[in-house]
Amino acid sequence: MSRTDTHEDLNAVIRQHSELLAAQLHSQRESLFPPDASKTMRKFTSGEAASLLGVNDSYLRKLHLDGKGPSPEISSGNRRHYSADDIHSLRVLLEKTARKPGDYLPGRRAGDHLQIIGVMNFKGGSGKTTSSAHLAQRLALKGYRVLAIDLDPQASMTALHGVQPEFDLMNGGTLYDAIRYEEPVPIAEVIRKTYIPNLDLIPGNLELMEFEHETPRALSRGNAGLFFFRVKEALAQVDERYDVVVIDCPPQLGFLTMSALSAATGVLVTIHPEMLDVMSMSQFLRMTADLMDVIADSGADMSHDWMRYLLTRYEPTDAPQNRIVAFLRTMYGDKVLNAPMLKSTAISDAGLTKQTLYEVERSAFTRTTYDRAIESLNAVNDEIAQLIQKTWGR
Repeated sequence: MSRTDTHEDLNAVIRQHSELLAAQLHSQRESLFPPDASKTMRKFTSGEAASLLGVNDSYLRKLHLDGKGPSPEISSGNRRHYSADDIHSLRVLLEKTARKPGDYLPGRRAGDHLQIIGVMNFKGGSGKTTSSAHLAQRLALKGYRVLAIDLDPQASMTALHGVQPEFDLMNGGTLYDAIRYEEPVPIAEVIRKTYIPNLDLIPGNLELMEFEHETPRALSRGNAGLFFFRVKEALAQVDERYDVVVIDCPPQLGFLTMSALSAATGVLVTIHPEMLDVMSMSQFLRMTADLMDVIADSGADMSHDWMRYLLTRYEPTDAPQNRIVAFLRTMYGDKVLNAPMLKSTAISDAGLTKQTLYEVERSAFTRTTYDRAIESLNAVNDEIAQLIQKTWGR
């Protein structure tokens, strides 16, 4: 058999396997989210709703009995359940009588600038997408207006939000459409509503790689301009619509990441506390600093409101991990978030059905497993929310 024949056979096998996998994933989605293959958000118990709103469950019950706000769904045992839309409606209601502005709707006020958070690391398995998706959803459930952008061509965050790139993005629909060099479209055209109030999505797919290929050609022709401003300029078109943008960056320091870094007001670097990952991060930080110098020399303002390291997939009982965590905290101090994201089977099991932990029912796990994981996620995301508030001077 000639080398050419071998190449053609391998190409055919890869294509066949790709199409087979895409079809199976599509079939799985239709079985998980019938009848129209779209996701919906679960209902929240009255206790969960009260916690999200920052009030007592008894106060929610009083609002219900007084006929104020949306009526919860009453299940067996007279238990109240609220949809995500119900919770948002309650936020609007409670904000009208709040002691001070922002008690229930914590987003931007006059003079506050849009927070753009770039979540990055160029090593796979660092928990970047998991962190991005849970952060975006938690902020939205807490009342922020959030835009999640999947800038990773692998599109894992896109799939988590019920969009299958191979079937749903056949004719574009990613951020590439808004930042390409020829005939870019308004960014509003690629923004999708999600099944969570206050959370919009710009999905990703392999088409994003076109930006990596086209930028060198555009630079050689002299018509790329300040290419690293393209994400920032696109987001400026919808600045007033959002409080926070969460960007799941690609796992490499290419042109997409450079443009996202130029747009970001805050940078979150995920770290899995294993020695090989820390060694990889050393290279990542050095390369990032060099690239930021190049961009700054071109006239860009590369200052950021904040930068933090997030420990991910952390196992408190793992002695080597604890040594590395202590090492990182000694070096970087308060640049390392106090709250780590714990390693949990609950998070990985939720991912099997393309869901985050905020979407799955608590009854799907043992109480201790779920509570441990959700408390960890909430602590991380609420610490980041505090950073956002501090940036706004609150």
